[in-house]
Amino acid sequence: MLGRDIGIDLGTANVSIYVKGKGVVLDEPSVVAVDCESGRVLAVGEEARRMVGRTPGNIVAIRPLRDGVIADFEMTEMMLKYFLNKVGGRSWFRSPRILICAPTNITSVEQKAIREAAKRCGAKTVFLEDEPKAAAIGAGMEIFEPGGNMVVDIGGGTTNVSILSMGDLVASSSIKIAGDKFDEAIIKYIKAQYKLLIGERTAEEIKMRIGTVSPSGRSADIEIRGRDMVSGLPMSVTVRSDEVKEALAESVAAIVQSAKKLLERTPPELSADIIDKGVVLTGGGALLHGMDELLAEELLVPVLVAEDPIHCVVRGTGAMLDNLNRGSSKSASYAGLGK
Repeated sequence: MLGRDIGIDLGTANVSIYVKGKGVVLDEPSVVAVDCESGRVLAVGEEARRMVGRTPGNIVAIRPLRDGVIADFEMTEMMLKYFLNKVGGRSWFRSPRILICAPTNITSVEQKAIREAAKRCGAKTVFLEDEPKAAAIGAGMEIFEPGGNMVVDIGGGTTNVSILSMGDLVASSSIKIAGDKFDEAIIKYIKAQYKLLIGERTAEEIKMRIGTVSPSGRSADIEIRGRDMVSGLPMSVTVRSDEVKEALAESVAAIVQSAKKLLERTPPELSADIIDKGVVLTGGGALLHGMDELLAEELLVPVLVAEDPIHCVVRGTGAMLDNLNRGSSKSASYAGLGK
């Protein structure tokens, strides 16, 4: 029988689940495909993602989480139930304790929505924890020592920039600019430059295969297909890395600015520690080519990409679960996790 303690990274782009004693058991897109006429859920996760932009009019692929918070409560609940049943079934799904990570700046109403969704899925107790803390623990940072640690977690809906010391947040900033906004910027650029309409999946492919924000640049190109806005017919164009860099410039500048502002209000002793230790990048956005180089150049400190940055948050929830006291997650004993 699987353990009753579950850690969930409820991400805008992906949901990852950690089960105590088993590790990361699920990582699937946060997408639900629904039949509009009957209201029936047709697919969830990877199967639903494959339907995005390729379904009849009566079927829509919904992303129930936007900007790191629940946008569609009912769909989120259905999605969570599906994923929890998929990884363990009813044999262990009896009032588990669930720890969920959330962005640092969500409101009390948004916190309540997350708790309610988990409880309606059968959770006995729901703990909420800050994403940056989980990301830092999952990346192996020593955040429980009296020294400054800086993590930049670039997810699908939000970018969290945080300074941590003695196991807690000293300062943090969360902006709603991350992977999704990158995709939107690419779609907008292709539309303006080539009068070509492309979908989210094509934009994501461009970003992953040839995208760059590196000051030194990257030279690659990709042929993409979409619908010509003038003729309405299918059309192919070739897009270059430097064009993607131009498309992402504004979004990336906002992330850099957020990190700079946070460093400006960081106590000097902690700033000195960050110069020594460097900044750690986590989240899917950390894999965008040149992000570490750009931040290092702009912040004037070393920047390192965490090992397996996409799963840092969910791995961090696993470490927290192993040390979770019965009570509030904020008062949980995590001593020694960063060592």
